[in-house]
Amino acid sequence: MPLPSSGGRPPYPRIASSVPSRAELIDHLVATRIAGNVATPRGNNLSHYRSLANGDRHYWLGLELGDRWTDEQDVLAVMAERCGVIDDPEHRVGQDTIDPELTVGALDRMAAVLRKAAEAGERVLFATGHPGGLLDVHRATAAALRAAGCEIMEIPGGLQADEGFVFQFADVAVLERGATLWHTHSPAPMAAILDGLAREGRPLPDLVVADHGWTGCAGQRGIDAVGYADCNDPALFIGEAEGALAVVVPLDDHVVNPRFYDPMTAYLLDAAGLSPAY
Repeated sequence: MPLPSSGGRPPYPRIASSVPSRAELIDHLVATRIAGNVATPRGNNLSHYRSLANGDRHYWLGLELGDRWTDEQDVLAVMAERCGVIDDPEHRVGQDTIDPELTVGALDRMAAVLRKAAEAGERVLFATGHPGGLLDVHRATAAALRAAGCEIMEIPGGLQADEGFVFQFADVAVLERGATLWHTHSPAPMAAILDGLAREGRPLPDLVVADHGWTGCAGQRGIDAVGYADCNDPALFIGEAEGALAVVVPLDDHVVNPRFYDPMTAYLLDAAGLSPAY
């Protein structure tokens, strides 16, 4: 579905205030293809579901799934329920979907986790494997939690993983290779952080807010973890279904303009009772 023309400007629906209503946010998610008819094609989704079911650990995103998810149709059923992809197993190519109602419902559940963290002054670690899309979502959330009294954790220095370096940029842990922030599904960078904290005798985070293998690794190690996942990242939704992850928000995790996520972030922080901090 092509985006509506807007004379070269981002095709935002008109939002009356800085914090959208639920209905305004749903309209925005669909118009920007964060949800609704998303860009990730059906064939790519099914290929990832099949790879997970076949035991390819690249698609497990740091979780240990054992032999519990060896049927591709079982994976599809979870994705239809928790992400809103088309549930027809005969639909093999073409368009696939993310249900925006499920996206907003998961944002509300994530907001409850963030509210609890703020009330308790928890230690929170942020990380992203999708710096081109979600970095500022995480940065803004970290700033708001710090302003509310949380400790935003600093990671140990000198960490390496996957032939790159793990460091923090704007309070968010990322993987860097060759002076470039790297798109990664790997759990290894989060493992490097958690192992580094243990070596230094420092406490682990109370909460991890992340995506991709960063979330999966934290949840697998028993840390409360919430995150974002696309419709071709089934492992995190399975982790949520099994209770290893607290909340997973379904969305397209790399749309054409990262500013498209701003209304979603504003909605999340408002629902959590947090004020933006810049």
